[in-house]
Amino acid sequence: MRAEVLLMRWLRAQTAKMRAAKTWTAKVGMAALAAGISTQAFAQDLMGQPTPGGIGLQPAASVLKHKAAFFHNIILLPIITVISLFVLALLLICVFRFNKRANPTPAKWSHNTLIEILWTGLPVLILMVIAIFSFQLLYAYHAFPKPDLTIKMTGYQWYWGYEYPDQKIPEYTSNYLSEADAKAKNVPYLLATDHAMVVPVHANVQLLITGADVIHDVGVPAFGLKTDAVPGKVNQTWFNPEQTGVYYGQCDQLCGTNHAFMPIEIRVVTQDEFNAWVAQQHAPAPAAAPAPSAAPPQKVAAAATAAAH
Repeated sequence: MRAEVLLMRWLRAQTAKMRAAKTWTAKVGMAALAAGISTQAFAQDLMGQPTPGGIGLQPAASVLKHKAAFFHNIILLPIITVISLFVLALLLICVFRFNKRANPTPAKWSHNTLIEILWTGLPVLILMVIAIFSFQLLYAYHAFPKPDLTIKMTGYQWYWGYEYPDQKIPEYTSNYLSEADAKAKNVPYLLATDHAMVVPVHANVQLLITGADVIHDVGVPAFGLKTDAVPGKVNQTWFNPEQTGVYYGQCDQLCGTNHAFMPIEIRVVTQDEFNAWVAQQHAPAPAAAPAPSAAPPQKVAAAATAAAH
């Protein structure tokens, strides 16, 4: 009788554990599903800045980035995927078909003309296909259209300087915002700056890039920009922004202790807004108010006369 009672208690305990395990599994599954859904909702691509949880390239905002994204997504990724799956299949065949248990008597041949032609010719053909699209992309980057706007961009340790020679705007500096200031302005920390580069939309913007001390690098993913700023040398690149907005980048070349603290902010505005901004840069600075005197001049003179008498 006692054995039967113990057995029943044991069965009840096991049943409770199974129910708890099922409940826990269901909770974990629901949490994972909710996390996946929230991640998908949160990982919507942001224009002009990194997307938390994103795995792809930033959305394109210029013709160069569209070409670069096409080359990466349509040409390189399928080729890489096919090659990876093909190599994996060969490895699995070797592991399961030609192991010692499945193939105790190994083959004695050491050469196969057809296989050697294929493993030499196919990579050459693949590289030729990649080269065609690669050269087209390189040509697009170096075929500079007539610029509508030229900006000289200088990298310093650790900030950027922007100069507009055609608009007679002297160089002004662009520094990162402190974490408190970025939070107060609701802008991304280590991406937003105190003074942004301002350009008009649908304009061919030519960047003349150099460095003042060490090698820096201009990297703005939304525009497909990636050009070194080398001291004593002027490199150039271009972009044509497709829509207004704020676009962020960073120095992509390790340039010293504060390398992570020299972001790039580009504000794309309408042509009228750009013209107004240029006029504002030429506006004279307001005169400083004169400091108030300790006492009005007439009272000072009266006090001096009374003291003399």
